[in-house]
Amino acid sequence: MPDVNLRRPTVTIADVATAAGVSRATVSRVMNGRSTVDPAIAARVQEAAIDLNYRPSNVARSLSLGRTTTVALVVPDLGNPVFQQILRGVTSAAAEDGYRVLVADAAEDPSEEAAIAREARMRCDALILVAPRMPGAALDALLPLVAPAAVINREVDHAGTPSLVIDYAEATVQVVEHLVGLGHRRLAYLAGPRAAATDAARRAGLATARERHADLEVVELAVGADLASGHAAAGPVLASRATAVVAYNDLVAFGLLAALNEAGVAVPGDISVAGYDDIDLARYATPALTTVSVPQAELGRQAWRELHAVIDDDAHAASTTRFTARLEARSSTGPVPRRLTRTVVTEPAPVAAPDAEVVDPGPVWSVETREVVLRHTRDRVPLARYVDGERLPAIHSPRPFLHPVHSLAGVPLTESEPVDHRHHYGVSVAVPDVNGTSFWGGRTFVADVGPTLLPNHGRQVTTRAEVDPLAPHVLLDSVRWDDEHGEPLLDEQRRLGARLLGDDGWALEWRSTLHASHGPLEIRSPATNGRPGAGYGGVFWRAPIAQRTVVLSEGGEGEEHAHGSASPWVAFVQQHHDPYAEDRSTTLLIAQTSPPRHWFLRAAEYPGAGPALAWDTPLRVPAGGTVETGIVAALVDRALDLDEATALAATLR
Repeated sequence: MPDVNLRRPTVTIADVATAAGVSRATVSRVMNGRSTVDPAIAARVQEAAIDLNYRPSNVARSLSLGRTTTVALVVPDLGNPVFQQILRGVTSAAAEDGYRVLVADAAEDPSEEAAIAREARMRCDALILVAPRMPGAALDALLPLVAPAAVINREVDHAGTPSLVIDYAEATVQVVEHLVGLGHRRLAYLAGPRAAATDAARRAGLATARERHADLEVVELAVGADLASGHAAAGPVLASRATAVVAYNDLVAFGLLAALNEAGVAVPGDISVAGYDDIDLARYATPALTTVSVPQAELGRQAWRELHAVIDDDAHAASTTRFTARLEARSSTGPVPRRLTRTVVTEPAPVAAPDAEVVDPGPVWSVETREVVLRHTRDRVPLARYVDGERLPAIHSPRPFLHPVHSLAGVPLTESEPVDHRHHYGVSVAVPDVNGTSFWGGRTFVADVGPTLLPNHGRQVTTRAEVDPLAPHVLLDSVRWDDEHGEPLLDEQRRLGARLLGDDGWALEWRSTLHASHGPLEIRSPATNGRPGAGYGGVFWRAPIAQRTVVLSEGGEGEEHAHGSASPWVAFVQQHHDPYAEDRSTTLLIAQTSPPRHWFLRAAEYPGAGPALAWDTPLRVPAGGTVETGIVAALVDRALDLDEATALAATLR
């Protein structure tokens, strides 16, 4: 059998020129996108190329143009998600101009960084250096050798090299001001690589913050830039006695969070943690991480735009582009633990007349940025924070809520965004089904299907929150409930009051009136939709998981006596682990204020309770009608037995 060569002959530029009836130079100009060719001729060339299945040679094209149409990106550590996002930005922007991107990883080794950059530049048309770690003199010497180049996260003094920087000093001030506002005065800074300019900028921001707050202490701990570094820092952090930590980046913060969790240290109950960069996982951490949001991909896109301008025009005047960062306050930061708070005297205490009875005025509300704070007038320490909830994820049904709520001794008795139910937020009015809209968050129970994630999450919006001018212990809030389309479903009036119960306890009262002011309402629950016993919805108190939890109610001790009952009250008696002191016992007693409803209560799975609006039958409210619901909760710094709890409940109703 004769030897037959089945390979198709390679189509050359000469073949296209012959088919189109033009010169090879004309074909070359068309393939390279030159605008000097007549449109009709260009169309004929392109048609011939398609018919012949012509593929231009990249090597030949590069030789013709004197360019490779590639750009190199050198990063300190490609495992860092920030650098990955910058790479994504550069890649997408460069692709629009016909360029591809090669990546080189310097592995956090400043001594090799310049050599790696020079080698990468030999294979490409230009270079982008991301957060270079090399000393300033080495960088100044390198830039003329690798031009054209751009530098990210490092300001350079080189006329032909654009640089793009984040104002990390100001970002650090934002973080510290946030923590100071929560009462923290002793911070730990987990420092990154000393060669990193971004670390120097963070330390500059800390210095500015210390100048603003004379009582602020900052302990600097040399750590690093990765998960393992943060994990290893847990011991020194706890030894520092800091109440809040500012980590060099989110990876370090994640490592620290994991180690603290392993050690049984609660975040933010025992210590607060914040990071930098707002990488994709930050909002999904447990707890969600407070961090500085940086426009990572935009850094990459802008770096390419600046560099491309230099590539096209050697005389282009390069400059420094500055970006600002934005603080994203989430659940990993909270008030300083009460037991570690220093008493702050804002004004001299009045001197009582001889033999006069001194009356403690008790807790009072004060309006602050994005939240209202309940403070004990005796020492001004926060007892509760009422947060507007506007920043909650849409899937969690954003709503105003109370968190954290502390006992007088400083033990937190609420939980927010716990790992078991991320849509639980302290104390709130959460209802799973109002005319089909979820104001509970998470999945909706669908008959014959089960829990299903639906695009039906509504939003509660505070329209007016103010402290009662005649009763500063009372907070009044007007709340509009909008469905998933942004249309109003109902209006709510809230009244949150507080009073002391003696030396070891205080009471929080929450009363809500729901107005069907936009039409009739049908309030349902998973139980009314076919899931027996799951009649939750209404004022719901999510308590923290403790070492030991005992449930009390009018029916006796045990979850089984309280759940589904119409007991006038229920109580969680808990023993809490304290890494800084002896374990503490508390009692959270919750009494109903409206006509008795069935209790939805959990203790074994997680501690949480609330009187249900629709226990086993839908609650229908005619247009113009109202529904009353509410609780009075006593927070006591000791364990109560059944008789003591019964007696205390009688004083609350």
